Amino acid sequence: MNANHGYDIIGDIHGCATPLEGLLTQLGYRPDGPNGAYRHPERTVIFVGDLIDRGDDQLRVLEVAKAMTDAGTAQIVMGNHEFNALAYATEWPVGSGRFLRKHSDKNTSQHRVFLERVSGAERQKYLDWFMTLPLWLDLGDLRIIHACWHTESMTIVKDALGGDRFSSVDQLVRASTKGDPLYEAVEILLKGPEVSLTEHGQPPYRDKDGHDRPRARVRWWNESASTLRDVALIEGNFTTADGSPYPPLPDIEVNAAARSYVYDGSVPVFFGHYWRSGEPSYLVDWTARAACLDFSAVKRGALTAYRWSGESEVRAENFVQLA
Repeated sequence: MNANHGYDIIGDIHGCATPLEGLLTQLGYRPDGPNGAYRHPERTVIFVGDLIDRGDDQLRVLEVAKAMTDAGTAQIVMGNHEFNALAYATEWPVGSGRFLRKHSDKNTSQHRVFLERVSGAERQKYLDWFMTLPLWLDLGDLRIIHACWHTESMTIVKDALGGDRFSSVDQLVRASTKGDPLYEAVEILLKGPEVSLTEHGQPPYRDKDGHDRPRARVRWWNESASTLRDVALIEGNFTTADGSPYPPLPDIEVNAAARSYVYDGSVPVFFGHYWRSGEPSYLVDWTARAACLDFSAVKRGALTAYRWSGESEVRAENFVQLA
């Protein structure tokens, strides 16, 4: 596979196989070879993670993505849903009936379709594959992460894992144990940093799943962010706990810890995770050197890709959404 002409980076898929195969076709990929892997004569796909959960066609998504990575026509990074699947499936201590990710009603509901559609030896095959996935890709002139590029957290991960991926259950245990530095680092890389709303005198917000949250995700890709309004990711459709519209955030300074996550690298970084909507909007969804590619495909948004061909700054014309 000759990837010298560029990479096509695809956002969160969440079990939406028909949009995935439609977008691959739109980008010029065609099934080829003994395993039917989609292939382009000059380009390679990179998946930003979150292949699974929510959508109905998770097995087909996994078949397509794994066939492509096996054939060398795609690369992939781990998403928080792949990590959660590993933790949900890992009994610890062995024989205890307890799991690294609790089998609570909330967690089981989020994971239900995967459990129903991918079972037995096939499920284990994909869980084994998830264990091999890197948490990030640094390709020199291009960076890929699921939720947040944060060098301090990456250093903690590399020190703990001896690299950029898991290789043992003991490492999963540490990454699932609150208070362990590895847990905190993986949370930032795969789920993103957060800033306290309540500590800044603001009410909790109610998220898309009906849970009240006192902390908001950090808009770390906004390179000029310095105030709570800049940093905290609060959407226009968010509400307070009583269902009223969430009030506008004030322009008050946030502390240095919250600002420390803001990306100031010179290399473009692409990521998913953040449930954007509509078309990619400059300074909202992307900046010159950072771009989100999760446009809520499983919630009737458009599966989105970025066609990168060596440019040092993100260009609006290189975003591609499923037609």
